[in-house]
Amino acid sequence: MIDVKEHFYSDDPKQGHPDVRTRLKDACYFFIGNGHILAAIQFAPAGEGTPLGLLMMNPDRLTKKREALTMHPESGLQNTMISFVGDNLIELRHASWFDGYQIPAVKVQWQSQSFQVTELFYCPDMINPVLIREVRIKNISAGNIETRLKTGVVNQVVEIPLLLNQNDETTILLRYALDGAGNSIQFEPVGRHEISDDAIEYWKRTSQVSSNSPWLDHCFAAAKIQQATTISNNSVIDASIWQYNGEWVRDHSMMAIGLVLAGHHEMARKLIVRLFRDFVTDQGDTVDSSQKRDYAEVELDQNGILLYTLKQYVCWTGDFEIIQELWQKIKITAEFPFQPYFHHAASGLLANQREYWERHRVHGIEPGIELAYQFWVSMGLAAAASLARFISKQAEATRWEQEAARIKSAMLHDPQFKLVDERGFIKRRGVDGAVQEKVIAWLEAQLPTQVPLAKDGDHFLNPDTSAALPIALGLVSPDSPVAIATMNSLEALWNQSWQGGGYGRYHFSSEADSAGPWPFASLFLARAYVEMGDYEKVWRILNWMQTVPGAQSGAWFEFYGERIAPPYPQVGVTPWTWAEMLTLLVNHIIGLRPEIDYFSIRPKLLPGIDTMTAIIPLRNFIINLTIRRVSPGVAPEFRSNGEIIKATSEQADIRYSKNDVWIEADVV
Repeated sequence: MIDVKEHFYSDDPKQGHPDVRTRLKDACYFFIGNGHILAAIQFAPAGEGTPLGLLMMNPDRLTKKREALTMHPESGLQNTMISFVGDNLIELRHASWFDGYQIPAVKVQWQSQSFQVTELFYCPDMINPVLIREVRIKNISAGNIETRLKTGVVNQVVEIPLLLNQNDETTILLRYALDGAGNSIQFEPVGRHEISDDAIEYWKRTSQVSSNSPWLDHCFAAAKIQQATTISNNSVIDASIWQYNGEWVRDHSMMAIGLVLAGHHEMARKLIVRLFRDFVTDQGDTVDSSQKRDYAEVELDQNGILLYTLKQYVCWTGDFEIIQELWQKIKITAEFPFQPYFHHAASGLLANQREYWERHRVHGIEPGIELAYQFWVSMGLAAAASLARFISKQAEATRWEQEAARIKSAMLHDPQFKLVDERGFIKRRGVDGAVQEKVIAWLEAQLPTQVPLAKDGDHFLNPDTSAALPIALGLVSPDSPVAIATMNSLEALWNQSWQGGGYGRYHFSSEADSAGPWPFASLFLARAYVEMGDYEKVWRILNWMQTVPGAQSGAWFEFYGERIAPPYPQVGVTPWTWAEMLTLLVNHIIGLRPEIDYFSIRPKLLPGIDTMTAIIPLRNFIINLTIRRVSPGVAPEFRSNGEIIKATSEQADIRYSKNDVWIEADVV
């Protein structure tokens, strides 16, 4: 059984320099890396912590923020700032992504009494654990200045003589490198440093999306960059950076899909292979929080999600060899949910005592049938059947296809145990068929008294944002009564016990942690709302995400609320959010959906978006896509140099090509 101490952390953000805190007032983080080194540029203009700090990490090691290699135990990140002797910082002006070098780079502008400074941060190549910091300095004073530039890491500080006449400019390059053991940062000024052609070519081949909405373009670019730059060359990544120091099949599978959609196909392959190799046991159960679980607490959705992810990868890349390579692990992953322990005889559905958001028995979760464990396993088995059939494993394909259909049917239609009622999808039934509406935490849970689940009153399980996923994934029609009822019910999760927007992941009264809105859970609903055509609510979610700390860099925190830390960990930046954003933009709004034998394009332009263009790698060719909103009275139409198999006013199915394909979509 899960030890409740697993939920507790000793790290106290109130101890030490303010920089050890992840949530500083109005702060955001830009993540830059190349798989061999990872950096976060801390932009904190509101006065808490170092205004412009540089965190550097070994990407193969999952750490707390205070354990960053550039964090000094007393002075935090102060030594990493640029300063001028005798000249004070006046204003930290702006930070943004910079595309002038054709590789991921961060641009920060600030001003002192005498100087205007622009700093650029980037990894100049794809193979060395090196970050370059380019410091452009302009003398804006009334005279000539002789001073020293001062900066460093931890206890290592350098001073560089500086002589600038009035209005003169100069550039200083600083090189940061991870040492051979991966334990410290070597730091030195350098005369010059070239950006490698390989790095430029790599990023040029990734997906590109542009529209007449700067905010949507920012969301795509920030997600595309950081989904890749935060993962190590060995496919190691924290499920929430600085927060969990752990890895999950569920989260990492979503990240693999994000990598695929962004054009990072090789990274996605490495991550998927690692998940099957290291995160699926020889018995077929999957790891969460870097741990193997008892059957009562296995996250059964993970088996389905991993199989679904593999099919998405194969459809996008045409890498059918991976099926044979991973076949034995694919087979045991697909077969594991058929273990007798999970079989609910009366319905044929799957049962245990863990729920999607990881509450378990001490939180009041009773043995029962969880919605997410049914639809994800069903979708995963259907995906595995398609892959099995491709390599002529007909017996497995038939079995998994039948089981997928059976689970889906029982989930939707079983007279006693279906996971549907007048509210649409419901989260969980007990093994007796009764809906588990409420939970009562055990004393053994040792919950802090401040969390909602520890307070007096009822603690409700419904509604739950995971109920939006069957709609987003197309398991049910978006105009079906169950879809409409579900989304109506989920609206209760907006602004529950807070103001400012965002959906909580479930009813706040049963929150075993801190109540507040979650970006990636909110994006579950955004994806479903696109399919339903309720674009006003899609914009409401996206606009809310523009208002919260992290929006400037596109690196959102896991949730927004008061975190009780300790005993819980500080909130971190969650890579799953980037995957959900990429899925929303590419799968749902652009509407690109590859299948085994063809791909579909079904654009759904949001109001205010009149044009979108995209350059997206698919298999061994490039799609050049233009989407335009037609004028009133003009018929929608799809045109392409590829072979259009079938087309309607809303969707075109196109055969895969050996050459690059252009598509023009005129849509309503």
